[in-house]
Amino acid sequence: MGTQKRLSKQRQRRAWRVRRRVRGTAERPRVSVHRTNKHMYAQMVDDEAGRTLCAVSSLELKLENGGNVEAAKAIGDALGKKALEMKIERVGLDRGRCRYHGRVKAFADGVRSAGVKF
Repeated sequence: MGTQKRLSKQRQRRAWRVRRRVRGTAERPRVSVHRTNKHMYAQMVDDEAGRTLCAVSSLELKLENGGNVEAAKAIGDALGKKALEMKIERVGLDRGRCRYHGRVKAFADGVRSAGVKF
């Protein structure tokens, strides 16, 4: 088995491990975070209904550098404001395969600064 294939299987297992503990409902949706080198994407998901409630990305916000910590905080703030508009005050964080530091932590801090609790 090649190194790249082994790494992708390990990443998938890590993502499943996190997602197993976080289930989204209409009252407390799951916030899924995806990051690439250039951009960052986040969405609120209601797993019971199987639909996305809202989504925000660095592409949508037209940020100059969408792959840095400042952009992650701006994306979190925008998602938090959308959540409050939808009258959602509590969410669960699905960090996927990423560790909780750097851009993922800045995103979570941005959501919290908007007034939404994890």
